[in-house]
Amino acid sequence: MSPAASGHAAERIFQTRLAALLDIRYPILLGGMQLLGTSDVVAAVVNAGAMGFITARSFPTLEAFRADLRRCRTLTRGRPFGVNVTLSAREDRNQLAAAWIDVALDEGVRVFESAGMSPERLVAPIHAGGGLLIHKCPSVRHAVTAQRLGVDAVALVGLEEGGHPGANQLSAFVNGAFALERVEIPLVIGGGIGSGRQIAAALALGADGVVMGSRFMVAAEIATHRALKERIVAADEHCSIAILRSLNDTWRVLDNAAAREVQRLEAEGARSHAAFGDLILSSRTQERVYLGGDTDAGIVSLGPAGGFADAIESAGKIVERLVEGACAAWEVMTGRVERAWA
Repeated sequence: MSPAASGHAAERIFQTRLAALLDIRYPILLGGMQLLGTSDVVAAVVNAGAMGFITARSFPTLEAFRADLRRCRTLTRGRPFGVNVTLSAREDRNQLAAAWIDVALDEGVRVFESAGMSPERLVAPIHAGGGLLIHKCPSVRHAVTAQRLGVDAVALVGLEEGGHPGANQLSAFVNGAFALERVEIPLVIGGGIGSGRQIAAALALGADGVVMGSRFMVAAEIATHRALKERIVAADEHCSIAILRSLNDTWRVLDNAAAREVQRLEAEGARSHAAFGDLILSSRTQERVYLGGDTDAGIVSLGPAGGFADAIESAGKIVERLVEGACAAWEVMTGRVERAWA
């Protein structure tokens, strides 16, 4: 396919309500990534024409959060970028949520992604500050509720999502197909999406874009040890497993020794987070895996989309390849339609 054909296809398929809402070229969202969603990777995605979200919960202090927002603004040369605000089921862990929003608005951020619990408390302050809110949720029911609460767009994830997909047992595309019958605001789907073909399929389904995470775990800008990125590059579609289902806290993660040990403890009857000791703590993952490079020593959020990663490269290059793949798939589909009607 020639560059001209690719550009023509991009103009047609990527002009969605989400792209217009966020004023971006490609309706591809890099969702929040705990400990990893910082200015380096977010700026690279934004500069490539998509949208990324700095994860507020990743920072130890509000000062560190503010500093990274300022760094991102410099790296993007003023292009808009987003902030992820994840609300925990444990209310004591949400004490900084209002402050995260205030700091972000003060630093010029106007695009927010929420996840976790209900976004009800976030809608008013974000809108009052001139911002937009995209709520990420696991079920059609939650998407409809978020729409009623006044969010500007919904990101609906399937059970394939790396991290916490909730209790939902439907795939991304089944979830999306049902949601499109009931959700009127811009709808993004995610979970297991790591190729351009899937992006084209999501847009053909009627979605306004996609939200991704696992595919970007190998991005050069992601602050993890190279050993982890090499392990993901070497993996296939069976790279992830689910843990903590027995606690109604399903977590899709890299299939490694730590995750299999959690599964073993579950099988033996462990039924509380405390029963797993430090195995499931993010601090352990940060120290031993992300910094130390022992890829079996901690729990790493990852979905099967990690299997699409075939090289350690810049996030901008990943976006470029995703766009090229989506355009190529769209050309194949439209060619078949044209031939059928010829």
